[in-house]
Amino acid sequence: MKQLVAYITSGYPEKAFSVDLALALGENGVDSIELGVPFSDPVADGPVIEKANFISLENGFRFADILEISEQIAKKVDTLWMGYFNPFYQYGMEELLKEASRLGVSGLIIPDVPHEEATNYRKLFRQNDVANIAFVAPTDSAERIKDVVSDSEKFIYLVAYAGITGSGKSEDLQKIIGSIREASSTPVHVGFGVNEKTAKEKIKGADGVIVGSAFIDVLLKEELDYTQKIDQCCSMARNIKSLINE
Repeated sequence: MKQLVAYITSGYPEKAFSVDLALALGENGVDSIELGVPFSDPVADGPVIEKANFISLENGFRFADILEISEQIAKKVDTLWMGYFNPFYQYGMEELLKEASRLGVSGLIIPDVPHEEATNYRKLFRQNDVANIAFVAPTDSAERIKDVVSDSEKFIYLVAYAGITGSGKSEDLQKIIGSIREASSTPVHVGFGVNEKTAKEKIKGADGVIVGSAFIDVLLKEELDYTQKIDQCCSMARNIKSLINE
C-alpha cells in the first residue's frame, strides 16, 4: 500500500483546529501527519505555506503549542515534526528529541540542515528512537545520494524538483529513484508539487507522496468554516490515497 503523508501548519488557524484536522485526516487515508512548525523565514516553502506560517505566528503560535498538539494526536496517527533548524536549536536538540520520543513523534524533517551537519546529531536521534528524515534532490549525484541515504530511516524525502513547495513543476524522477534504490532499501516518498492532479504521476517508482500546499490552500479559503475545511481536506486525502494505489 502506497503511503500518504499530509503536511499541516501547526496552530493554523488555531491549535484546536490542528488537532481536529490531524485526527480527521488520519481517519481518511493519511498514514502520517507532518506537523509544520511555523517559522518567519520558511525558505523551502512556497507562498501558500508561507502565508499560513505568518498567520499562525501573528496569532501567537508558541513552540509549546506543537507539543500540546502532538500530545493529542501522536498516539493515534503517526506524527512527524517538520521545521527549520532555528526553532529546534533554540529549544535544545537534546531536550527536543527527548520530548519527541516521550510524545510518540516518530521523526523530524529539517529541510535547511545539510546532511553533513545532520550527522552531528545522529547519536541523539538514535538514542531517542526518532528518525531524522533524509532529503534527496534531483540535482544530487549518485555518489552524494549514496552518502545521504546510507543511514536513512523511516523514509527518504525525495524533492520532486529544485525549488519551493507548491510550484507544481514536473521532472522525470525515475533515474534518481533508481539511484536511491541501489543505495538503500528505505522507502522513498516524493514531495513538492503533489496534489490531486499530479499524485498519480509523482508516485511512479516511489513508495509514498507528501502533500502540503494542496491542503493548506483549502485552509486559507476564508469563505469556508472549520467543518467545511476539514471535510474538503479529508475528501482530497481519500482521493489522493486512491489515486496513488490504483
